Amino acid sequence: MYKVYVDGQHGTTGLLVNERLAEHPEVEILEIPYEKRHDRELRAKLLNEADMVFLCLPDEAVEDTVGLITNPNTRILDASTANRINDAWAYGLPELSARHREKVAVSDRVSNPGCHATASIVPLYPLVKEGIISRETAVPLFSITGYTGGGKKMIQTYETTDEQAYKAPRQYALGLTHKHVPEIMVHSGLNVRPIFMPVVSSFPRGLAVTLPLSVKDLEKPVTKKSFYELYRKYYGDTSFIRVHAADETKDLVDNAFDVQGSNDTNYLDLYIYGNDEQIQVISRLDNLWKGASGAAIQNMNIMFGMDERTGLL
Repeated sequence: MYKVYVDGQHGTTGLLVNERLAEHPEVEILEIPYEKRHDRELRAKLLNEADMVFLCLPDEAVEDTVGLITNPNTRILDASTANRINDAWAYGLPELSARHREKVAVSDRVSNPGCHATASIVPLYPLVKEGIISRETAVPLFSITGYTGGGKKMIQTYETTDEQAYKAPRQYALGLTHKHVPEIMVHSGLNVRPIFMPVVSSFPRGLAVTLPLSVKDLEKPVTKKSFYELYRKYYGDTSFIRVHAADETKDLVDNAFDVQGSNDTNYLDLYIYGNDEQIQVISRLDNLWKGASGAAIQNMNIMFGMDERTGLL
């Protein structure tokens, strides 16, 4: 049994990581009482007792917390934004390539990806890698998500307010500087910032990123079928990415896309729609599973040499 401690276990992501760990057959959870959660001495003791530490903390608290860990055998998985473009940390999206998976497996410091970032990078990475999209392209990305990704304060607002504005989708990060943009750019291989347009809406969970493309502006001739074959080549053997046939209709609801269709799973679903001139790729996940806690458990499993699906199916 591995000893696991979640620092920040009373926050949104921390609570869910603890829930997933409670179903895991190979771990023992080290817990801290709510009233002691800021006790630096007790936290340090638990951090160094653990085989694996999940950091579910604000970005600004991560560096200090890492400094408390003196046990060389303690491995760290950081769920914050703090280390996602830090070369000293492995980026926890193992599906991208054998190299990415191996780096997660051998590292003692892994940064868990953001929810929007995961859903953006997965469709982008093969297209940039194969030279279909130029690295110099300002790629448009439209994302819609449930409100739980905003943390406790946003959840409370949505679940208690009567203000009309919160009953409709709300565009945010209007300055095009969302905190997930740097990791999208770095880990998809782009040299130019993507034009990332997020929308938060009045449902709790579910996230879908749409990548719209004009075929004539791409670097190589493509079709919807070739997109499907390319994604199958990259992700067909992975455990948690499902590539759907082009123009698949069986998952649609009244001929419209269901943003919440991957909820309560650790799957990312890739869909391809469009026509001969324009193609859109839609990447969907549960923002609290594959977009957060589920991905964290998956990465832990890989780091411990276990089947990555353990505790997630």
